[in-house]
Amino acid sequence: MLPLSIRTAFLLATVLGTHTTLAANLATASVRSDQTAPLRAAEGVVEAVRFSVIAAQVPGAVTQLMVKPGEAVRAGQVLAQLDARAADQGAQASSAQAEAAKAGLDVARKEYERQQQLFNKQFISAAAMDRAEAQFKAARAQANAQLATAGSARTQAGFYTLTSPYAGIVAEVPVNPGEMAMPGRTIATVYDPAALRVTASVPQAAVAELASGAAVRVELPSLPAQQRWLTASKVTVLPTADQSTQTVQIRLDLPKDASATPGMFARAWLPQQAGKASGRLFVPTSALFRRGEMQLAYVVSAQGKPLLRQVKAGISQGVETEVLAGLRAGEKVALDPVAAAKVQ
Repeated sequence: MLPLSIRTAFLLATVLGTHTTLAANLATASVRSDQTAPLRAAEGVVEAVRFSVIAAQVPGAVTQLMVKPGEAVRAGQVLAQLDARAADQGAQASSAQAEAAKAGLDVARKEYERQQQLFNKQFISAAAMDRAEAQFKAARAQANAQLATAGSARTQAGFYTLTSPYAGIVAEVPVNPGEMAMPGRTIATVYDPAALRVTASVPQAAVAELASGAAVRVELPSLPAQQRWLTASKVTVLPTADQSTQTVQIRLDLPKDASATPGMFARAWLPQQAGKASGRLFVPTSALFRRGEMQLAYVVSAQGKPLLRQVKAGISQGVETEVLAGLRAGEKVALDPVAAAKVQ
């Protein structure tokens, strides 16, 4: 059996060797300094470029609802039906009157043609011919008026059937069958999911410092990490400012494959002019962890030993997180805090 001192030295050497192996295998990354122009955050909301409120134009009881919220609809698809019995009967009556007027016009036309033949043969006077022509014109005008009235009645009857103006998604159906719909009452809302944008209000100074032509990133915090970040396909700055808040509205068009819905919270990151660079620091998000209220990271020293350090983290931008305090550019941080804790 080895003496105590020898066994102690052997165990110490074994432990130190194990820690040296763990430290050598520890994955690290350098604190990155970003010298590009800083980003200004602007909170906004996702909107649909085409968002339509389908409202009743005439009074009537809701007899049928053909769609539910969340359903996809085609252009012209029927969304709801109001009680149109009285309107249909009125349209039929107008159509019948129009047919009678057309029949009267045919009789007046034939009579006018006969009178014209007689006048050409000098069997009737010019005054009689004038009366025949006036009667024919009056019959023609009456027929046209009845046709217009019948067309108006058919149009009015069509107001009792509500259809989708374009292909989209039904967002809301705030009525139930049997309820009374009055002119202006919302029956359904429809939006086009292929055309979405983020609308945000930013200070006028931020708009003045916005880097021209730079890509604008949009963050959707409520989505999974792989869908959270998008690049706006188009940036539109409205030419007017709100006089009460002194802000300007900007609109950021989202790509067609964006997994967003109207009303969703969004955050726009606006690049400022190049002369505003400030040397921000970034580390991989996996290097940071929390203990209570503290944000921590393991900084690997020149000897390869990980040292626990408190840091102040900023906004996370996917795989990277901005560090506001606690680290210097070029320092190495452990990517796996659990593995770094075992080296202590």
